[in-house]
Amino acid sequence: MQDSQILSIFQDPASEPPTPAPARVLVFDACHVGVVLRTVLFVELVVGVGAMYGAATVLDWLTRLALLTGGALPAALVWLILACMLKTVLARLGAVTQQVAGVALGAVAGLYGCGVLWMAGLVDPAPWLACAFSGALLAAALVAALVLRAKGRTPAATAARLTELQSRIRPHFLFNTLNSAIALVRAEPAKAEALLEDLSDLFRHALMDRGEFVTLADEISLAHRYLDIEQVRFGDRLQIKWDLDPAASAARLPPLLLQPLVENAVRHGVEPSASGAQVRISTQRRGSRVVIKVINTVPAGQGPRGSGLALDNVRDRLSLLHDVQGQFQTSFKGGVFQVRIEVPT
Repeated sequence: MQDSQILSIFQDPASEPPTPAPARVLVFDACHVGVVLRTVLFVELVVGVGAMYGAATVLDWLTRLALLTGGALPAALVWLILACMLKTVLARLGAVTQQVAGVALGAVAGLYGCGVLWMAGLVDPAPWLACAFSGALLAAALVAALVLRAKGRTPAATAARLTELQSRIRPHFLFNTLNSAIALVRAEPAKAEALLEDLSDLFRHALMDRGEFVTLADEISLAHRYLDIEQVRFGDRLQIKWDLDPAASAARLPPLLLQPLVENAVRHGVEPSASGAQVRISTQRRGSRVVIKVINTVPAGQGPRGSGLALDNVRDRLSLLHDVQGQFQTSFKGGVFQVRIEVPT
């Protein structure tokens, strides 16, 4: 066996390269459909409440709302466009500087909205200072909300890595894998070596910090290793079918998203069944969307078991990465449990 890979994750600290300085990252990202929708809704809500001041009738309120929307909505769209176009530049700045820049862009957008109303002859003279401060204030609220959302990813990703590491070193899984390797050492040494290498890769991936997202191809590779290990343990009881679309391989997913779903299918589909179960993993690209399915049969007379923590974890992390563009659905029908994920390409 080559260089004891099973222990390669426990390297001598002296031999490890120096830790690089943490890179600056974007603290708020406006380039999401969900962000655009929420921003427009938030601005319209503020404008609607503001239009109530001084409005004597409903018709008067609607008139004021239409007037203010004519300036506020273009301003909000300008802020979103500028924040999205400049995201690469902003990412090079410090966290505080990025937030200040976001507020400054809000002031610029406010002036633009005021200019639209002035050129249309709806306001004269134009309240330039008030528009600039209003834009900056709304932008500050939006930046604060986006920063809080971005910070929410860090504890979620950290908890996910710890959960997956715990599942990887769970005595039940580890002992079964090692016992399978021991049983193969003399009869099929090459197969035992491959089994231990797969286990080593699972440990390495669980400990590795791979950033905010990985590709679907990476997740498929990790799921392959896990199922190869379980195939040795369950033999013919584990029936695996892959239906993969190469065009979907570049889709972005949070790290360690697919493997927990596959493990869930094995634990609740194959383990409790004396005759085994079928596990099917499929991917398909449909235009600008990628659909991922993990399907497993369930023993007769049993429903989907477990506390659902793994599924909730996957759902939450998918939402943090893709917001409203990511979809997560589960269904149980006719003795078949299915998890369906849809993400943008």
